[in-house]
Amino acid sequence: MTVRYNLKVLCLFLFIESIFAGLNPIVLIPGDGGSQVEAKLNKSSTVHYICEKTTSDYFNIWLNMELLVPLVIDCWIDNIKLLYDKKTRTTRNNDGVDIRIPGFGGSETVEWLDPSHASTGSYFNNIANTLVKAGHVRNQTIKGAPYDFRKAPNENAEFFINLKNLIEETYVDNNNQSIILIAHSMGGPMALYFLNHVSQEWKDKYIKCMVTLSGAWGGSVKAIKVYAIGDDLGSYVLRESVMKQEQITSPSLAWLLPSRLFWKPDEVLVQTESKNFTLNDLQAFFKAINYPNGWEMRKDTESYQLNFKPPGVEVHCLYGISVATVERLYYKPGTWLDGYPVLINGDGDGTVNRRSLEGCLHWSRLQKQKVYYKQLPNVDHMQILRDQATLDYINDLIEHIQQD
Repeated sequence: MTVRYNLKVLCLFLFIESIFAGLNPIVLIPGDGGSQVEAKLNKSSTVHYICEKTTSDYFNIWLNMELLVPLVIDCWIDNIKLLYDKKTRTTRNNDGVDIRIPGFGGSETVEWLDPSHASTGSYFNNIANTLVKAGHVRNQTIKGAPYDFRKAPNENAEFFINLKNLIEETYVDNNNQSIILIAHSMGGPMALYFLNHVSQEWKDKYIKCMVTLSGAWGGSVKAIKVYAIGDDLGSYVLRESVMKQEQITSPSLAWLLPSRLFWKPDEVLVQTESKNFTLNDLQAFFKAINYPNGWEMRKDTESYQLNFKPPGVEVHCLYGISVATVERLYYKPGTWLDGYPVLINGDGDGTVNRRSLEGCLHWSRLQKQKVYYKQLPNVDHMQILRDQATLDYINDLIEHIQQD
């Protein structure tokens, strides 16, 4: 009986191995807001009497729509915001708040930002479903690499170590098949930073190619807009001015400010009757909006943005175009930065400007590995994750790689 049982197990193992043999594993790298976040509280005080001071265990703080309702959102902001230390030039969680990013290595916490699987919390789920239909298996050939998206590369060193280990382990666990990276939005620059800090020999061995969706290669004017008035995340129940209190504390927002590589230093980003603000005037802009920490975080992160070397792997760059995307903030005569601007739009995907989305095209003449690109008209920054053209491209790519 024991011998027969062991033979059955061996046969099952060989069968599973044969299924995975022709598949290159996938590692999903999310963008800003693309990872679940959990918090545990042990606070001495709160901003409101309805806020909890202590919790016995970790709870989902992002994305949890129940925490984003009026009054309760004040508790949420106080729990998830970061505090900047000018001496150490790093951020930390608020006092009495412990934050962790769950699910590293699995796909669940990047497929769904809301653990309840509410439709509003769907992230990489449509792509994962497409991969499963192509023969992939969650947590075997589909892995996730969530991270603390509030922070820029300078505060995410542990993530890059874990990502390298995950890729190497996934390679071994799948018959030494090289990895396909699929990165969205800020996940693109995060993946680029990672690839620029491993050897070419390592990349040749472990990376098959990188697929980027809505890559924010050169930042976005929307970051300026967030510092000025905040962002409601496209939800009618959220107020920009309230969300701003948390959003501007994230160094990743400073990292996503427009890059000098893609914007002229004297190009007007914020226009007022008495003064215009360009990239050369960012320090003055932050002073004018009474947020000097924004300038400090800009100084901390700009070098990571300007180091724009090609990744040294085959790239498939997909991005939306022809969606109104803010290019400049215009304050009418008689108003100042404490007012509400008119948003002057240009081309992009609704979040990232086209010139930034097309940053990947520069690599085609700077590396021997091929760079493919696909424009998706009228597909916005988040829609790309479920757009049929995106899903078809990924499916066709997998089929093509398997045939090779």
